[in-house]
Parts: sequence; structure tokens; C-alpha cells
Amino acid sequence: MSTADLKQSISYTPIGVIRSIHVSPEQTPIQPVYSCGCRGTAEIFEQYCEGLSDLDGFSHIMLIYHFHRAGPAQMMVRPFLQDKLRGLFSTRAPIRPNPIGLSIVRLLFREGPVLHLDCLDVLDGTPLLDIKPYVSRFDCIRETRCGWQDEVDENEAQRLGMRGYLPGSAPKKGRS
Repeated sequence: MSTADLKQSISYTPIGVIRSIHVSPEQTPIQPVYSCGCRGTAEIFEQYCEGLSDLDGFSHIMLIYHFHRAGPAQMMVRPFLQDKLRGLFSTRAPIRPNPIGLSIVRLLFREGPVLHLDCLDVLDGTPLLDIKPYVSRFDCIRETRCGWQDEVDENEAQRLGMRGYLPGSAPKKGRS
């Protein structure tokens, strides 16, 4: 395959939509680990519902989605909780050349075409591209290096990572 072939446009069709109480990026938790108690749903479009069979046996799933409200891509960004510029690909910032997001969330239960979720750090109305089951035997890597993330104080991240969301209450209304 030539380099020219690789520069072709690729398009995806959403399989559903993510519903959450999060309407403002600035008040949405920065990662699922900081969003315990943030509940929502993934509403799957009818033609894809058969693919949900057997999913309710998993406690966690990976949501792959389109950052539909992300700005233009930037190759250097200031990550949350840091003032230092970092290379985009060493961060999880949404302003990417291909604005694709990934969140591992808790699957509470399935009700027909609707998946009820917890630990949801995704904006309401986000187009859902795919779902994959989280399988600890494949997806949990115990010994890792975390680059500049090792410099981040976890207590500070825990304190600020929810960005205004308090479990049991909706975040302050922001612009949508």
C-alpha cells in the first residue's frame, strides 16, 4: 500500500448516541476513573441491536466515540493539571486529527437497545462509533511506564478530575 493510498478519507457511521448529564466540556470529568456516579446511557440504533447479544455478561465496556464538539487539532497541548506543553499523542486531549474518544465504563444493565452506564465522562449527544467488551485478561497491563503522567499528583487529580460534578447532583449548566 502506498503513502498516497493511506491518505484517503475514512468515514464511519455512528451505531448510536451517548446520553449523559454532561453538557459542558469544562464541567465534564476528565476520565472515567474520576466519574464514578456519573450515569448515562448508550442508545443503540435498531439495525445494530442484534450485536448487543451477550454483552450483558460483561461488567465493563469500551465506548469508542466521535468527539463531536472538539476544536481543530493541535500538535502541542497543555494537559489537564499541567502548565507544560506536551505532544498531543502523549495526551488524551480531544483536539486530535481524528477526534476519536475511548472510555472504559461500567455496564450496569441492558434494556433492549439501551445500555445503562456508570463512570461516564462523555458529553450528551456524542455519536457512538463502536462498543467492545473490556476483558481484564487482554486489557489489563500491570507493569507499565506512564511517561509524564507519573509527575501528576494523584490526590490533586482526584480532587480536580471531576471538574464540578458532584455525585448525586447535576453539574452546573453550561453552554451546549
